[in-house]
Amino acid sequence: MALNEKLKTVFAGDLRELMLISYIVLGNNAVTNRFIERGYDMPVHAWSSLYAIDRFPGIRAKEIRTIFPRPQNTISRAISLLEKRGYVRQGASESDAREKRLFATADGQRILAEMTALSLRRQAELFSPLTAEERDTFFGLALKIAAGQNLLDSALVSGAIDLHDMGSAA
Repeated sequence: MALNEKLKTVFAGDLRELMLISYIVLGNNAVTNRFIERGYDMPVHAWSSLYAIDRFPGIRAKEIRTIFPRPQNTISRAISLLEKRGYVRQGASESDAREKRLFATADGQRILAEMTALSLRRQAELFSPLTAEERDTFFGLALKIAAGQNLLDSALVSGAIDLHDMGSAA
């Protein structure tokens, strides 16, 4: 059975939405991880952490989880790698000297600009089957799901990711 037929069969089942979302996300991650890891010797979670630090100067490491839901130890390893390479630096909080805030360095901003340029090309490639109007609709619907409380919380699944406490600390 050809791949397209297998996918049509999987996406026609009761779990079609979950399977389709998983397929898109995992497929894109495989491609994106490959070019970031090969080109920059950096795992994608380090790149996304650098992206968050650049967008939110002074963010705390644990707050990155509110943007990219990943285990705290994964974020910590990413920050450590970024610091070793000179892409981020820590600074003390104005309100609490023990609290460490993260900032992108000039080298971090430069490397992020390179990765962003490649990612923009990948984004255009990934969404090329859609018209501009379809892209806007897709983005609006995906944002609605992402902003809804049921993405990270679940009444059905115990141990769902709980970021509410961390979100209030942001």
